[in-house]
Amino acid sequence: MDVLSDAIRAMRTGRPHSAEIRKRVPWGVRAEPFSGTGFHVVLEGTCWLIPSEGPPLALGPGDVVCLPHGCGHALADDLSRPLADAPSAILSDLIPFADAGDGAATVLLCGAYTLDRTRPHPLFQELPDVIHLPARLGHRSPLRAAVDLLGDEIANPDHGAEAVVSALLDMMLLYILRAWLADQTRGGAATGWAATLADPAIATALRHIHEHPAHQWTVETLGAKAGLSRAAFSRRFTALVGQPPLGYLTWWRMTLAAQALRGSDKPVQAIAQGTGYASEFAFAKAFKREHGLAPGRYRQQSRHIDGA
Repeated sequence: MDVLSDAIRAMRTGRPHSAEIRKRVPWGVRAEPFSGTGFHVVLEGTCWLIPSEGPPLALGPGDVVCLPHGCGHALADDLSRPLADAPSAILSDLIPFADAGDGAATVLLCGAYTLDRTRPHPLFQELPDVIHLPARLGHRSPLRAAVDLLGDEIANPDHGAEAVVSALLDMMLLYILRAWLADQTRGGAATGWAATLADPAIATALRHIHEHPAHQWTVETLGAKAGLSRAAFSRRFTALVGQPPLGYLTWWRMTLAAQALRGSDKPVQAIAQGTGYASEFAFAKAFKREHGLAPGRYRQQSRHIDGA
C-alpha cells in the first residue's frame, strides 16, 4: 500500500464515469458543482475552461485539466460565448450534451469520480480547485498513454469494455495526481503533501503506518523506520504532515474503521483489533471521540443514509 493510493481509496465511492464529447462552434456550457472529482482532456481542437473562481484557461490538444473538488465551471469555444446550462449529469453520469453548432470541432474526453467528502484525506484537501497539465512533447508519458487507451476504449468498445474503462479511469486519476505532485517538487520548492511524499524519511514512516495500521507504533519506533531520532522525526513529521505522528496514526485508524463499519458486516471487536485496539471498549471510546458517534450507532446511521 502507499499513501496516494490509500488517500484515493479512502474517499472513492461508486463507479467512475466517462464519455467522449464532440462540440462544434458556436458552443458554451456551464456545469454545476458536484460531489466528486472530474477531468477533461482535449483530444482535438481548442476551448476555454472557465472556473467559478480564478482566471479562464485556454486549452489545446493534449491538455488535461482536473477539478479535484468538483467546482462549478464552464467550457466554451470563446470567452464571449453565451453559456447554456449543461445537463446536471454532465459530471456525474457524463451524458453527452447536444451539439447544435456547425463550425470547427472540439473533442473532449471527460471523466468523473464520486467522493465521500465527510472525511477527506489531507492530501486531497490541499489540492487546488483546478489542476492544469499542459501537453508537452515527451512529458508525462504514462498519463498520455492512459489518455490514448481510454479514448480508444470509449470510441471503440469491445468485450469487457466496462471493466477496462473503469480500470483506466482509476489509472487516470492516479497519473493526474502524480503529475501534479511531481510538478510541485520540480525545482526543490515543494510544500505540503508534495514535500511530504518527496521526503524519504517521512514517506517511509507513512508507508509503514498505512501498511501496518494495527501495529503498536510509537514515535520512537516510527522514527527508527525513518532513520531519525525520536525528536528529529517528530519535528519533521509534524511540520510536513500538519499533525504529530501518533495523531495521524489515530486519524488513519479511525478512517479505516469508519470504512469497515460502513462497508462490511465485520463485528466491532474484529474492526477494533484490525485497527490496533486490544479492547472493544478502548476502540469505541477513540471512535466516538473522532466521529462523534459510537461504532454501532455510526454503522446504523451510515447505512440508513446510504440506503436513502
